[in-house]
Amino acid sequence: MPARRRPLPPLNALRAFEAAARCGSFKDAAAELGVTHGAISRHVRLLEDWLGPPALFRRLNRRVVLTPTGAALLAETGPALDRLSIAAERHQARSGKPPPAVLRVNALATFSLRWLLPRLGRFRARHPEIEVRLSTSNEPVDALGEVYDLVIRGGPDTFYGFTCHPFLTERRLPVCSPALLARSPLNEVADLRAHSLIHASTLPRVWPDWLAAAGAPDLMPAASLTLDHFYLTLQAALDGLGVAMGPTALVADDLAAGRLVAPFPGVTLPTRGYHAYLPDARAGDLTALSFCRWLEETGDTDTVPAVAPAEAPNPAEGASAFPLPSRLRLGPG
Repeated sequence: MPARRRPLPPLNALRAFEAAARCGSFKDAAAELGVTHGAISRHVRLLEDWLGPPALFRRLNRRVVLTPTGAALLAETGPALDRLSIAAERHQARSGKPPPAVLRVNALATFSLRWLLPRLGRFRARHPEIEVRLSTSNEPVDALGEVYDLVIRGGPDTFYGFTCHPFLTERRLPVCSPALLARSPLNEVADLRAHSLIHASTLPRVWPDWLAAAGAPDLMPAASLTLDHFYLTLQAALDGLGVAMGPTALVADDLAAGRLVAPFPGVTLPTRGYHAYLPDARAGDLTALSFCRWLEETGDTDTVPAVAPAEAPNPAEGASAFPLPSRLRLGPG
């Protein structure tokens, strides 16, 4: 006879409930778990929806108070979580070696794929005692429902309960495949009239703004290709489907390897850099701080600096490939 399946509520929601019940405040529970006030509120509501009425808390002005139902659940939940923690510690002690420190990181998907993952081996080589658990999403820092030790997003932005650490700057410029350039050279900006321009639907102003900065605001390309995800525009450029706008940080590896070229390196657009958002509850956590320091060091090493006008070829003169500055080093950081 098959074993009966246990109907367990969402475990992250139970953690949020237990912390809020002990602290008597969603705000204090959020600080303890390193998430936002809104995340605690959503987890508690999820648990209440899963369990059904009556409610677990009475919401007051600046605090929450357990209902009798909530108090009964806390009496069971707290000891259960303690037993789970003790069981995990005993298992780790039997293994004969200290368990790795776990670092839970949430980052933007395209950034993770094109910049973080190719470099993550460097961090693991430097810190073998740290296990990085990476998940991706595009949600704002204060809308994440899970608990993370560090969140990577654009910025700088200000979020209550988080400290912002900048680590990587970038600019945007046109990029295309060498094969496309061989078929139809780009010797001056006006030559874009013979090409397809690749657009991301979420960034409709990037190409018009760049053309205005390049002195050709009225230029009409031979065709346009619009894709719904930014990563797809870079893949389309790699596949020779047209010319895309590439953030320097996210195309640096492709430029260095010759998979992409930048025909007009002297005209670039500023854009938001990348920042690590560290919860205040992790402000003294050595594991999270080690990752922040590594991001800053690697970002300083791998950033492609903007080409100064005196060093860059005039856009009207063109360039067959992106002249990688001597300061760009892609070795171990």
